[in-house]
Amino acid sequence: MRHARGYRRLNRTHEHRKALWANMAGSLIEHEQIKTTLPKAKELRRIVEKLVTLGKRGDLHARRQAASQLKQDAYVAKLFDVLGPRYAERQGGYVRVLKAGFRYGDMAPMAIIEFVDRDPEAKGAGDRARLEAEEAEA
Repeated sequence: MRHARGYRRLNRTHEHRKALWANMAGSLIEHEQIKTTLPKAKELRRIVEKLVTLGKRGDLHARRQAASQLKQDAYVAKLFDVLGPRYAERQGGYVRVLKAGFRYGDMAPMAIIEFVDRDPEAKGAGDRARLEAEEAEA
């Protein structure tokens, strides 16, 4: 029986999982939609929902708590400036997980995890801005 087993360990050490969630949560906040395996997506949903709740609170303590979990300040800024106000009236359920078939190489179940009212222009916006800046320099 698996009573009181709170989360998926995903065959990783604690430090590896912590880095994995920081990277994946940051990518989800930046792009607002990512594709990953189904167990990772289901576990990431728990983490991102708590981060969005911190973004809704918006005070300094919540900002510091979010910064301790995310790797870049840009992710924290978007969480508090864009996502927090967007979901201010919503009582949870900020993220959805959609099944996306199986990966060709190992038949791992894949999923798309995305914000419920996501901005379609956010996906790849950072890469587009970086490419435009490089073209402007050259």
